[in-house]
Amino acid sequence: MSILGSLKWDDIFIVPFFKEPSLSTGIAAAAGGIVVLGALAVLVLLTVKGWWKPLWTHWITTLDHKKIGVIYIVLAAIMLIRGILEAVVMRAQQVAPAPGFLSVEHHAELFSTHGTIMIFFVAMPLLIGLINVVMPLQIGARDMEFPFMNAISLWLSVGGAALVMASLVVGHFETGGWTAYPPYTGIKLSPNEGVDYWIWSLMLTGIGTTLSGINFAVTIYKQRAPGMTLMKMPIFAWTTLCTAILMIYAMVPLAVASVMLALDRHAGFHFFTATQGGNMMNFANLFWLFGHPEVYILILPAFGVFSHVIPTFSGKKLYGYTSLVWATVAIAVLSFTVWVHHFFTMGQTAHLNAIFGIATMTIGVPTGVKVYNWMLTMWRGKLRFSTAMLFSAGFMFTFVIGGITGVMLANPVISFAAHNSLFLVAHFHNMLIPGLLFGMFAGINYWFPLAFGFRLDETWGRRSFWLWMVGFYLTFMPLYAIGLMGAPRRMAFFTDPAYLPWLLVSMVGALAVLGGLTSQVIQVWVSIKNRESLMVPAGDPWDGRGLEWSLGCPVPEHDFTTIPNITSREPWVEAKERGLRVMEPTEFVDIHLPKNTSMGFLVAMVATVGAFGLIFEMWWLGALCWIAMFVLVLIRSYDTDWEKTVTAEELRADYERHKHVVETTPKVSLDDEFTTKNRGLVFDMEKAV
Repeated sequence: MSILGSLKWDDIFIVPFFKEPSLSTGIAAAAGGIVVLGALAVLVLLTVKGWWKPLWTHWITTLDHKKIGVIYIVLAAIMLIRGILEAVVMRAQQVAPAPGFLSVEHHAELFSTHGTIMIFFVAMPLLIGLINVVMPLQIGARDMEFPFMNAISLWLSVGGAALVMASLVVGHFETGGWTAYPPYTGIKLSPNEGVDYWIWSLMLTGIGTTLSGINFAVTIYKQRAPGMTLMKMPIFAWTTLCTAILMIYAMVPLAVASVMLALDRHAGFHFFTATQGGNMMNFANLFWLFGHPEVYILILPAFGVFSHVIPTFSGKKLYGYTSLVWATVAIAVLSFTVWVHHFFTMGQTAHLNAIFGIATMTIGVPTGVKVYNWMLTMWRGKLRFSTAMLFSAGFMFTFVIGGITGVMLANPVISFAAHNSLFLVAHFHNMLIPGLLFGMFAGINYWFPLAFGFRLDETWGRRSFWLWMVGFYLTFMPLYAIGLMGAPRRMAFFTDPAYLPWLLVSMVGALAVLGGLTSQVIQVWVSIKNRESLMVPAGDPWDGRGLEWSLGCPVPEHDFTTIPNITSREPWVEAKERGLRVMEPTEFVDIHLPKNTSMGFLVAMVATVGAFGLIFEMWWLGALCWIAMFVLVLIRSYDTDWEKTVTAEELRADYERHKHVVETTPKVSLDDEFTTKNRGLVFDMEKAV
């Protein structure tokens, strides 16, 4: 075997176009070229601007949970751009005259990468990133319990995403959908490297996600401020805790299924080979044992976001805190009891289908409790429709539609008829776009000042919301209709003329969604350009209710100068009611923070190179990288100089500085909340009177 394993010249992205020129191979070559040129452009920009040192010193080697969270979100944004562009290409393919401009294999590859990217490399990094930034601040912690593990989690996720991007340049991704069901993904039907790209990209990010779940759970258990009992935690912390537990237990079945599939493909095992004593349904069960809890891993953090955005911009206390907590716990528990509804069509008994159908309908009850609580929070509130509030309101209206269609599909009879149709595709997106993306967009707009010290531009934010909202309805409501008409999913093209008008509307919607994404890019650019006028140094730009808004913007590396004593669920609101705009300090003492280290980045990058070697059967490279990882971890284990000290005097000076900023910042009313007058000291004049 060659030292390069199965890697061949034909695997280079430009070669297939020269051998067989066509629009399909041209699009593939262009996509690979964009990745290569984009990477080169970034390298040139960093060199010309002299940004390599600050990038390495302040970001790549950081153990600060806030910066790690920002990197997660940047990763998700990059992958979101690719995911949306692929969706637009697929929509264009289906409205083009049959058989379209893409080959069937190319369309299947886009179909697979789109799903894989949006679930694992957009949704997961978004929610993990937001949790990293916000959760420690809400519970009075200075960092995650395991900062170094947090960095490894991040860079493993980046490594998994890098493999998916590499598939545009070297070789191909798999064509069996984001679920990668065997026997199609077995070695006989998929002999190339595509399935191995899927396996190893998910293995890397899956390990990172599991470590993140452990980190989040232990941080919440051990790092809460004195007096903050579980029932005094913010709802976002509760949704994080439940999400973390789901991460810990739900990622294991996916890892097991992936390893078993890899052994089937390369070691002669037959876990999923029916003719050799295997059972392909074992893969479906393992995958969805992960897959349905994964749905709630994605949605629960968004529920937490809405539980903060809606009270803040309603000017009211969150309605029904206790019921929201128990609803969150109920959803987390029930999420492990419904996985079979993903394959009602695969031959199990009617009794089993009925049991899982009832369980699926039951999980809608605690979700409904949450929606009613948010509505009652808004009832008679002083509503202010910021970008974050618009995404929250758009979520509630849209998510209910998705929930209704979910209850429909919980009926095994209806599911049997609609399972392989575009109706199911519409439902799936109806849950995850408002349920995850709208929540993350709301959270980013709401909490952005904590990380960077300035607000995001509201004008472009509102434009992005309306484009996303209109684009969503135009894209997916037609799919419900033609799904009921019998249009199957996963099709590269359709020949029934009755589908065309609906597909054209869906194409327009996809372009609107692309416009919404473009507006968000412009929003960030405009906000950075005008950041001086959007600065909120006093730290409370929305008259917020959570402890995180007591710290100033941006939040310092050590988060809290003194850890507060918590006596209620909303200590910051109570402090403001007493006329305070800075939390009263407790005792100033020396604290220890972890020093920056490159080890997390190096371990993950070596793992990524090793995974690439395994994808192309360069076993020597994989073995070498595993040894290198062990050595790096061993070196880190013997490192005793890993902390730095922030003295009590420095903390006191930081407290006095923040207090002075607050005292010298002019107060503004809620009417000026979205203007340049807002410097982070907003208050409700009616309540003040």
